[in-house]
Amino acid sequence: MFIGFDWVCSEKQDNNYIHMKSKILTLILALFITFNINAQDSLFVKVPKQYSFEFGYRNLFGQSNFVNNATHGYGALFDYAWQLSGFKGKKAKSFITVPMGYTVLLPDNGASKQINMLNYGWTVRHELSRHPKVVPFVGYGLLLNNMRIDGTEGSLFGHQTQFDLGVNFNSNTGLKYFAKIEYSYTSYPQFNEPERIRLHYFDFRIGARF
Repeated sequence: MFIGFDWVCSEKQDNNYIHMKSKILTLILALFITFNINAQDSLFVKVPKQYSFEFGYRNLFGQSNFVNNATHGYGALFDYAWQLSGFKGKKAKSFITVPMGYTVLLPDNGASKQINMLNYGWTVRHELSRHPKVVPFVGYGLLLNNMRIDGTEGSLFGHQTQFDLGVNFNSNTGLKYFAKIEYSYTSYPQFNEPERIRLHYFDFRIGARF
């Protein structure tokens, strides 16, 4: 009699334990699913994009294995950027960009020829401050550079390394105006020649981002 009663009580306790355990497991599973959904919502954030247009003056101040004297000119560039960091405003912003630009160097005298340059590639830009109005920045780029000389058949394809230093000026309209100075080193191979053509130049640019 007592044995049977003890067995019934034990069976009820086991059932209660199993029922409680199943509730705990269900609760843990629900919390796990909720956590995963929230984590996915925070991971899949739309990355801010930025468009820039700039124009300015170029000065070719150094050259080797190159005799054409066209040292001053003007150019324009369009830039498409993706933000990499600083999404919540706790850190300064960084961007990776895809620029495409075109520059014309005008001949210094009647014996020289006009030079036309097309460049495109990748650049990285780091803002150095979270100030709401004035934000200095630095940049670094690796680009391809296609150079054509008027009156000469064909073109030269080389690589361009550039460094930027500038300032963004934020406005109330959402536009960011900027000014920068840029140094570039460009190297081109020569057909059947061991020495490469090397050009050094500065650009002074102004533009807007939106």
